[in-house]
Amino acid sequence: MPMKQQALLPGLPLPAPVAARPAAPADAALPDPAAPPLADAPAPPEQIAPPAAAAALPAPLAALADPSSASSDSAPDAEETPDAEDWPPMAQMLQSMFVFEPTTAAPAPITVLGLDCGRFHGLADLPPYARTLVLMADVICGGRALLQELAGRDVADPEAADPKAVRDTAAGPAADKEANTAADAAEETQDAAALPPVPSRTSLAEPPLKARLLPLTTPLEAVVTRLSQMRAVGDTVLVLADGDPLLFGIGATLVRLLGEEAVRLLPAVSSLQQACARLALPWHKVICLSLHGRDDLGPLNVAAGKNAPLCVLTDARMSPDVLVRHLLDRGVDWFDAHIFERMGAPDETVSHLSMAAAAGRNFGPVCTLLLTPREAPRRPCLGLDSAELAVERGLISKKPVRAAALALLRIAPRHVVWDIGAGSGAVALEAAVLAHEGRVVAVERSAGRAMSIQENRRRFGVAILDVRLGEAPECLPGLPDPQRVFIGGGLSGEDGEDILGHVCHRLPAGGRVVVSCVLLETLCLCRSFFERLGWPVELEQIAAAAARPLGDDVHLAAMNPVFLLAAQKPTPRAAAPGTAAD
Repeated sequence: MPMKQQALLPGLPLPAPVAARPAAPADAALPDPAAPPLADAPAPPEQIAPPAAAAALPAPLAALADPSSASSDSAPDAEETPDAEDWPPMAQMLQSMFVFEPTTAAPAPITVLGLDCGRFHGLADLPPYARTLVLMADVICGGRALLQELAGRDVADPEAADPKAVRDTAAGPAADKEANTAADAAEETQDAAALPPVPSRTSLAEPPLKARLLPLTTPLEAVVTRLSQMRAVGDTVLVLADGDPLLFGIGATLVRLLGEEAVRLLPAVSSLQQACARLALPWHKVICLSLHGRDDLGPLNVAAGKNAPLCVLTDARMSPDVLVRHLLDRGVDWFDAHIFERMGAPDETVSHLSMAAAAGRNFGPVCTLLLTPREAPRRPCLGLDSAELAVERGLISKKPVRAAALALLRIAPRHVVWDIGAGSGAVALEAAVLAHEGRVVAVERSAGRAMSIQENRRRFGVAILDVRLGEAPECLPGLPDPQRVFIGGGLSGEDGEDILGHVCHRLPAGGRVVVSCVLLETLCLCRSFFERLGWPVELEQIAAAAARPLGDDVHLAAMNPVFLLAAQKPTPRAAAPGTAAD
């Protein structure tokens, strides 16, 4: 509540906020002849209401602030003339204070009401508290399917739903799951024409629905701005969502854009909870993902290696069979698949399948996929033996070289790592052990070696490893920006400096690149390149020997020496105070 300071001049009391007191006796209205006259004499006491602040003060202070209300025992003190040095008098000081009063009424928060997913959302079918919120709302916003079920009519056109609705808001459905984000609303817009008409089931005993209906469409920022404006003018705004609005839903978007004070959330049972309840699975152990209207499968790849159940919200494009085939292609085959179609609806369908069987089925656009581990996931380890890998013509970095290269790279769990000239993918597989929350991309120009990398990925179930067939640097622009880059080959040709230039450009400050140099020409190229850039360089030579049988004994057979050159992109220096930045 804002503060307002009221400073009163001597003899000017506060205005009366309440009715005036009864008139005082006639003798009390006569001025005291002993009191000194004032230049601006106040009105008679019966015409002046007591100060507003005096009513809230304790009795002694109230008597000082309002001399007319003092008892007869305090009358001699009230008649005393203040000294010239005692200025201002206490009574006038107490009349200058901070008074809290509202300037404008705070608007009510936007209510986000979660509805049980899969159930009919007609007005007569809502629970009493939800029905009350719907009937009291001035504006109801939600996916077109929800509004259509609620109103019992087609609300594809905002003006058909309400002539007062804005014309610049395009219609489109939101997610049938709790996925009313921008990506979710965009995906359901594509399926709008497939929604069947919903018959009206509004009971005759129910009062008519008078709220304006605003479909939730993309871009969400425009709709949220409209809702905020309606809230500011005093409208009661209700937003409908399926399940829990904070589980990949519109609730998180509203809180992010408007602030938590402007949103009130009333969740219902989510699709995650309902699916876990059907399997008697504790859902606090489940990793939940939404691929509804999303293209990035990176979170699914990361979660597949965590030995935990996965719940995936799908759509018509990222359907359960597509996702299962994607995981099987990367060697992830240790899950059982449970697919819930139209969960909670009268025609709900549940399928409990192996991943191989699920990959051969077709599923609808509204599914919840629950993957439960059947066995522990396979994972690679550091120091892979060449016998464990599919290798073409022995093109594999030796174990001591891989160990030293990974140490120089200093890979963190969430890093994006490039392996250029990946060969068999041994460095990429071991890098995935370290960047287990990130992403590893193996770039290889030979189709045969690229197929070997894919086979090695399948053997170890490394879902976070992507294989890119192409020639560097032409194939690099489409890759995600890396934090670490290992170059195992390909620099001896004409494109060597171009590859180094592209890598250095894409690396962030503090990013590291390690180059394996077998040829002295490659070593000289890299040294001169990084010296021109002014990057600090580390140079190591790996000369190792491995035991080999010789007669009845063993001997140490030397490996070819390899130079490892590591460089780190320096952080730009801040401009000195008082100097202009470059």
